[in-house]
Parts: sequence; structure tokens; C-alpha cells
Amino acid sequence: MDKYTQANNLTTEEITRLKRLAVNIRKQVINMIYSGKHGHTGGSLSCADILTALYFHVLNIKPENPCWEDRDRFIMSKGHSVEALYAILAEAGFFSKKLLETYGQFKSPLAGHPVKEVPGVELNSGALGHGLSVGVGMAIAGKRMNKNFKVFVLMGDGEQNEGSVAEAAIAGSFYQLDNLVAIIDRNRLQISGNTEDVMALEPLKNRWEAFGWNVEEFDGHDLAEIIHALKDNPHRKNVPRLFIANTIKGKGISFIENDYKWHHRVPDDEQYQRALRELQRQLKNIN
Repeated sequence: MDKYTQANNLTTEEITRLKRLAVNIRKQVINMIYSGKHGHTGGSLSCADILTALYFHVLNIKPENPCWEDRDRFIMSKGHSVEALYAILAEAGFFSKKLLETYGQFKSPLAGHPVKEVPGVELNSGALGHGLSVGVGMAIAGKRMNKNFKVFVLMGDGEQNEGSVAEAAIAGSFYQLDNLVAIIDRNRLQISGNTEDVMALEPLKNRWEAFGWNVEEFDGHDLAEIIHALKDNPHRKNVPRLFIANTIKGKGISFIENDYKWHHRVPDDEQYQRALRELQRQLKNIN
């Protein structure tokens, strides 16, 4: 049992359950993209563990009542990775898993970017740079209404190129939004290549600290570490939090990992079967 598991009073059995769940989320992602014939593969796979930790151990939510007034809010700012979000929402019970089979089909509510018509989706997102700004607004509203809910926003690292992210970061600090938690899926790849070649982000931690945020990093594929950071780690009063989640784009499928060309790509028949075999082996090896 590692230090993070102990710190969160997590049992070995619970961590095993979450690991299996994350692999099954990746299987759902591949199934949706293959059958729907479109989708953002790499980024959906990289954030699967983060979403698993959030929805099954961190967020205060009621899937049977998606509009519960006191719920924690989660915004998928990197809305192009919607396949992972849909898989998580279905697994959590916001809607039937059968609906996942309609992804990409005519008149299906499961579009290529999140829409609020889908239970559990807080924001129509995908135009990068908007999620944190809306999250700031939600957090301000929570403060003014004396609500205890938190607002979580998941951004991509390529998304940091958008100027509106910096504006929202300034606002989050100015309004002392300690109920706001931002996460960057730091897989170091975006649609056209390595983030540091397209428009360098480093020193990323220093930049966010300069905005007035409390910044920490974690392994975005270590479920116990993610839960420790997002749920039980003490935070500074009146200071918003930013977590840099170090991840691997395409995590879990060897021929997709760390290949920017899989940012938006559909596996062919052979690749689809190979991906399922690899994920099935991972399930067997989890203990």
C-alpha cells in the first residue's frame, strides 16, 4: 500500500476497483470512436484516470438528480475529449450505457462535443479557452450564494495557448476563489505536435503561480495520488488551486501513446482489435 492510498484511507480493493474501471472507460472510448467513425482518441485516453478519480471518489454529485443545487460542478473545458466524459457519465449512472452505442449517429444527443442536453454535462464546451472562464463565474456565484460546492475545470495543455485562459486565471485569483479547482491534462501533445514546439508553455507552474494560484503537480495515471491531491490535500484560504496532471497522450494503448497524430483519429479494424486485446490484458493483470 503506497503513501497516497494510506493518506486517503483507501483500501487496496478500492484502488483495484478504480483501476479496472479506468481501463473499462478506455475500452468504451475506443468502442465509441470506432463505431462512431470520429473522435479525439489520444486526449480521451490521457484523462480517463483523472475522470475516474473525480466521478467515483471526489465529486459531490447525485447522478439520479443531475441538477441538484448543491452539487459540485465539473466542466470539461477540453470538450473535444468528450468520449471519455460520456463513458464516465454512463458508468456513474447519469444515463444508460446503451446510449453510448448511438455516439456519432444522426439525432443522437451524444455529439462530438459536450452539450447540456446530456445529463451531467454542465457546459457546451469544445471552443477551447472558455471552460475556466465559465468556471470562474460558477465559483463566484457559489460564493455569493453562500454555497459549499466546488467547481472543477479540466483543461488541455494545448488549450493554454488561448488568451482567455490567462484572463480567467487573473479573475480567479482576484476574486479569491478557493472553491475553484483547475486541472491541466499535461500530456505535452496537441493537434499539431509537441506543445513546446507549437508554443512553449514552460515554466508552466511558475506562470500560474505568478497569476496568484496555488499550484501542484501529480501523476495523472496514479489514482490514489489523484484522489489525494483533489480531495484531501489542504488548500490555502482565498486562493484558487491549479493541478498539473502529468499524463501520457493515448495512455493504455501502445501504438497510440505519445503520438500526436492520434489527437483525432479513428482506428481501422486491425487497430481496433489490437487496442481491445491490449486493454483486456491490462484488466487481467490488475490485482
